[in-house]
Amino acid sequence: MTETALDFDRLFSRRVRAIDASGIRRIFELGARLENPINLSIGQPDFPVPDAMKAATIDAIHADRNGYTLTQGTPELLRAIAAHLRTDVGWDTSRDELGVMVTSGTSGALMLAFMAMLDEGDEAIIADPYFVIYPVLGPLSGGTIVPCDTYPDFRMTAARVEPLITDRTRCVLVNSPGNPSGAVLSDAEMRDLVDLCTSRGILLISDEIYDEFTYAEARGASGRCPSPARASDQVLLIRGFGKTYGCTGWRLGYAAGPQALITQMMKLQQYTFVCAPSMAQAGAAAAFGVDMSAQIDAYARRRDLVVEAFRGVTNMVTPGGAFYGFFEVPERLGLTASAFVERAIERRVLVIPGSAFSRRDTHVRLSFATSEKTLRAGLEVLVELLRG
Repeated sequence: MTETALDFDRLFSRRVRAIDASGIRRIFELGARLENPINLSIGQPDFPVPDAMKAATIDAIHADRNGYTLTQGTPELLRAIAAHLRTDVGWDTSRDELGVMVTSGTSGALMLAFMAMLDEGDEAIIADPYFVIYPVLGPLSGGTIVPCDTYPDFRMTAARVEPLITDRTRCVLVNSPGNPSGAVLSDAEMRDLVDLCTSRGILLISDEIYDEFTYAEARGASGRCPSPARASDQVLLIRGFGKTYGCTGWRLGYAAGPQALITQMMKLQQYTFVCAPSMAQAGAAAAFGVDMSAQIDAYARRRDLVVEAFRGVTNMVTPGGAFYGFFEVPERLGLTASAFVERAIERRVLVIPGSAFSRRDTHVRLSFATSEKTLRAGLEVLVELLRG
């Protein structure tokens, strides 16, 4: 029987045509062809999931708690999140005006929020450089993404955001600590963003996936990651468990904020993700009592290794959080970041070009979420290439 091949060029939607494959994934594919690569590319914590979380997850599986949960999350995990928010940012989520929901990762929370808020022609402001999913939230939701240039210090300040606001702006998305830069906004900068958004009647969304990975010198007056949630409860706070506890594959995060928005996000979740993974929710309920300070201190020491290696060799803003360094390719080399990364790959070192995170191709992201031995080996090669 003769079959006629479908013409997928005709069948594909404008939505999917507008989305390109992640530049990070391309590097992974190149790395797969290398023998024993020095991998400084992936934002994957290299420490094991805490035993308490493993045990709680395994217990839930053995107890046959493997079915659907409530769309907004299990009561057990919601209680744990509520208690944490009460002590961390001062929110009382038992109030009718505030809501909390568990999501399939922070990416799931972001997608639900943008789908709930943006129609075609509506606008959302993001920082440039940005996490790779942020620009894609435009085609996925039908809205328009407006980049805010934050070079050279990577701080998304109110002064930089304000000129970009129009009557179609619905939200501003801030990511601190930032990926790829590691930049951390101050308490004052967060308050300024809150004041700006409130005065213009738009929502501030705070993606704090790296909130626990905020190093000592960047912590605010609270002794924790500066957050706009400490200045107002009229923001959407998005956090997750994957980076903090090394369980990125569990795909688990949460969103908290105005109940009116959480209700709409829950409605969308019913028809998309349905609910976050049940056994992972059981494990995450045990997370807030786990002390991760040793891991965070270890990453701070690795951060210091990166800063010292690049001192006098290239420009790099000292990361105040997360586990990335975003360094500039010196102009004297006459190379784009993508070309520099190709040379690094020839030396078996995997890093990500800035073009994966930005409209510019001038910087390179490395991840220090790896062993100190691997990090030192990669830095040796990178410094040699940067010196030319």
